[in-house]
Amino acid sequence: MILTVTMNPAYDVTYRVENFARGRTHRVRSVEQRLGGKGINVARVLNQLGRYARATGFADHAFAAAAEAELPVDFVHALPWVRRTVVISESDTGTATALREPGARVANPHASEQLEVRVSGNLAHISGLVIAGSLPDGIDPGLPARIAQSALEAGVPTVCDLDGPALRMASRVPGVVLLPGITEFESLTKSSADTPAALLATARPLVDRGVGAVIVTRGSLGMVAVTPDGAWNAYLPEPLTGNPTGAGDPVSAAVINALSRTDSPDWPEILTDAVATSAASVVIPIAGEIDRRLRGHLAPTVVVEELDTPVSNSESA
Repeated sequence: MILTVTMNPAYDVTYRVENFARGRTHRVRSVEQRLGGKGINVARVLNQLGRYARATGFADHAFAAAAEAELPVDFVHALPWVRRTVVISESDTGTATALREPGARVANPHASEQLEVRVSGNLAHISGLVIAGSLPDGIDPGLPARIAQSALEAGVPTVCDLDGPALRMASRVPGVVLLPGITEFESLTKSSADTPAALLATARPLVDRGVGAVIVTRGSLGMVAVTPDGAWNAYLPEPLTGNPTGAGDPVSAAVINALSRTDSPDWPEILTDAVATSAASVVIPIAGEIDRRLRGHLAPTVVVEELDTPVSNSESA
């Protein structure tokens, strides 16, 4: 079993319009609402990949009950209400505009401790852990790092897709796999790295300090991975257009799917699957779903280029 942690879930609402323009009234063609949040989307994709996944984190009673009807879940009831994210999907251009509410504040002083206990109780039964998404107000940004460290100490591969202070603290946990977007990575490293070579140079110190891997997602440009075994740039030669919202969640699913099966990861193979799985989600108008047939067609076309890894200071000493 793979466990995912979502601390700030959401109701994902998708409005489909022909063309969206500011300052105008629009006729909405259709509306879809589903349970969302990065970790929940990861669990959905894992289930599509044939893996048993359970979702935990924070929620209110209504959200937890609705989620239980769809997925195996075990939420801590700590939120007074659950936020919404609204995506406006345009049929004529294939673009999407997202509006994300900040979410409620956690008032329960024992919520963090309850979640840590909930996760630790599962460690003996899981083969992988994903901690993904934003944190609600009232939660210590060090909580994801503490959960990740306890999992890694128990021998459970752990992926963190976080931002801000939570990402910074998680980056200090030995063995953790970080999966930031380019904006989150630049904020973490206080850099403006935008080329594969620059991303490699900027991420290498994190790996030298003990991070298991850094995989920077770059949207239609693919992703750059830096690991103790090497570095690679992976991408599709012809990127797909569609809804990019949530396209990073299938990457987390693909990575933890592979890491949970082996102690010796084949990173080029993992990146090939991650790029194909992510691209197979872009053509779906809602987050947390992939086109499995398209994923299979795309995988042979993924380009994976090995990057020249500079010699670190410790190696040259």
